[in-house]
Amino acid sequence: MKTQILLFPFGGNSMEALDCLDDRFEVLGFVDDNPEKIGNTYLDFQIFDRKAFLNFSMAKVLACVGSPNNFQKRKEIIQSLNLPQERFMNIIHPTAQISKYAKVGNNCLIMAGVVITHNAQIGDNVVILPNSVIHHDTKIGNYTCIGSNVVIAGFCDIGESCYIGSGTNIINNTIIGEKTMIGLGANVINSFGTHKKIVGNPAKEIV
Repeated sequence: MKTQILLFPFGGNSMEALDCLDDRFEVLGFVDDNPEKIGNTYLDFQIFDRKAFLNFSMAKVLACVGSPNNFQKRKEIIQSLNLPQERFMNIIHPTAQISKYAKVGNNCLIMAGVVITHNAQIGDNVVILPNSVIHHDTKIGNYTCIGSNVVIAGFCDIGESCYIGSGTNIINNTIIGEKTMIGLGANVINSFGTHKKIVGNPAKEIV
């Protein structure tokens, strides 16, 4: 029997999540809060409102909210679904390589070509886009989004609800505080505190 799943919300991450699923899964549709999207279809998948979580009460859920515009609210949005933890599931692309010594939390989306190495720890509700590498002993906080082609070296600590832009490189032993955004292609060689915006090579804080 196939595992039924609902994808929330309708957007780039959930569309790309379709690419990570094989024949073991049956996608029932998307769930969204935007009235202009609800009732429409995408690739023959219906876009429902939140009532779908009740109407398909046995379906698993991937909540993969996440963009540069709303990343700081990911925790609030996902918690507002009021779903028990057992409703959520991970979606991991078959080509992702995850060390048997690494730990991955719940409700994570890990896309094609991602590598997670020895003793890395990925929190709950994390999105990692294609071809990113999380090296040994690094911790990724809950609700954080990591773009594509990101390299995070060993012994780093990335806080909760961060957004790491595509193409970013982070040197080993770096600490990034919660709700910090790192812009596309940044080269991070220093640690930064909470609620920062970081860009450039070498990366610097901007106001």
